[in-house]
Amino acid sequence: MKPFVPDMVFFEPDSLNYPLGETLVEHYRKLNIPVRQTTSHNQVRGIPGDTALQQYRNAKRTLVVGLKKSLKFEPSLPSAEYALPLATGCMAHCHYCYLQTTLGKKPYIRVYVNVDDILKRAEQYIQEREPEITRFDASCTSDIVGVEHITGSLKRAIEFMGKQTNGRLRFVTKFEHVDSLLDAEHNGHTRFRFSINTDYVIKYLEPGTSRMDGRMAAANKVAAAGYPLGFIVAPIIRYDGWMNDYETLFQKLKERLRYKPENDLTFELIQHRYTMTAKKIIQERYPNTQLRMEESERQKKYGRYGRVKYVYPKMQAQEIKDHITGLVHDYFPDARVEYFT
Repeated sequence: MKPFVPDMVFFEPDSLNYPLGETLVEHYRKLNIPVRQTTSHNQVRGIPGDTALQQYRNAKRTLVVGLKKSLKFEPSLPSAEYALPLATGCMAHCHYCYLQTTLGKKPYIRVYVNVDDILKRAEQYIQEREPEITRFDASCTSDIVGVEHITGSLKRAIEFMGKQTNGRLRFVTKFEHVDSLLDAEHNGHTRFRFSINTDYVIKYLEPGTSRMDGRMAAANKVAAAGYPLGFIVAPIIRYDGWMNDYETLFQKLKERLRYKPENDLTFELIQHRYTMTAKKIIQERYPNTQLRMEESERQKKYGRYGRVKYVYPKMQAQEIKDHITGLVHDYFPDARVEYFT
C-alpha cells in the first residue's frame, strides 16, 4: 500500500518557526494540498462534512502540524515506563482501536515539530531513573511508522536512544513502510514490533493498514537490519474458526520470517476488550462492523479510576492464552512471551 497523503493540512503558527514545519508547509503547497492555519492542534475547525460520520472520515485524512507543549510523559505499562509523544492519531480505520475513545472528537493526525524538546525531556526521565533502564513507547497514541515518511522524527528518536546507555525505545506498527529506518544507528536499543492478526481480522476490522504479507516482508527487513524484533498479537478475537486461523497465521509467520538470535524475538498477547463508550462510538463510526460486542458474552474488568472494560470470561480468556502461547512455543521455541492481558 502507498504511504499516507493528507487531503488537508493545518499548521499552528509557531510550528513554522521550526525547520520541520517550514519543510512541510513548502512540501504540501507544492503538492497543491490545501494548507490552513489553526490556533491550536487541539482546536481544529473547518474539517468538511455534512454529518458527524463524514467529518470523522475527513478528519482521518487531515494532518495537523503543531508543537507538543505538555512534556509530562504518560505512563505506558506493561510495554514501557513512558510514552514518547511524537504524534497523535492514526490514518488507519481499525474498528476496535482504543484511540476511538481517547481521541474523541479529535481523530485527525497530529505531528509535532519540537522534536528536540521531546527528546531532551526523555533524556531527563532516563537520568531520573538511572542506573535502571527506562523504556519509552512511541506508538501509544499513533502508528508512528505511518507518519515517519512525513516527519522523520522516529529515526531521530531511534538514533537518540541508540546513544543512551540506559534508554530504550519500542513501538508497534501495522504498516510496511520501514525502509527509511533500516540504516538508523539503533545499537540494539530499539525494539521494532509488528501487530499481527488473522486474515479475517485484518480484512474486516483493520481497513487502511498493510496486509499481512506486507508486514511480514517488512519484519524481515527489520530483522536483517539487526533490530530487536517483536510481534503483538492483538486484539485476539474469538469467532467461528478462530483457533485454526491463528494457527494458520503462525504457520505463515514461521515459513516466511528470517531472524537471528540477536533479534531477541518477543511476543505480546492482548485479548479484545471494550468499554461501553467505545462500543457506542464504534457502532456510530462503523455501523456495519463485524466486531462482536455483546455484554452477555463478556465479563467486567475494572481498571484505573474505576473504569469498566468488557473482556472474555475467565475460561475463554484462559483458552485464548493457552492456545496462542502454545503456538508461540511450538513455532518459535526460542522466543519469549512478554505478557498476556
